Amino acid sequence: MNSKPNALIRFAHRFLMLKPVSWLLSHILQPADELVLFLTRGQHTITGLVLPTIEVETIGAHSGQKRTHPLGGFVDGGNYIVIGSNFGRKHHPAWVHNLRAHPDCVVHAHGKAGAYVARETDGEERANYWRLAVSYYKGYEAYEKRAAPRKISVWVLEPIN
Repeated sequence: MNSKPNALIRFAHRFLMLKPVSWLLSHILQPADELVLFLTRGQHTITGLVLPTIEVETIGAHSGQKRTHPLGGFVDGGNYIVIGSNFGRKHHPAWVHNLRAHPDCVVHAHGKAGAYVARETDGEERANYWRLAVSYYKGYEAYEKRAAPRKISVWVLEPIN
């Protein structure tokens, strides 16, 4: 599992979950992360300063083109757990639509890449993974309230053997 955030990271989380900050991040974080990834040759992201981060390469739901998304990714055994919070916005992030249309994806993490298949969770499994994510980043609870009535999706990315 993932280690819990230290006091400094928890302080940053409280700031990041504020509605105006979340709004700003929803508009600038992905392009900023992509730039930092490029500049550091795939080694670092801004998101990685406050959340464990992976890159998920999907196939566009409509375009059919490859898309890469830096996402908070929590570890559960050999699986990754990703949360479709979209900073609490009323619609799902694009990568959710991509994975629903094309569940096969590539995960880049810790200097390695691997083929995975994504599945959306529900019921008790979703509740367990939601608790895991919230235990790391309390902002997900604020995002859940902002996103209502949309239910934030919780995904398991399982390696393809």
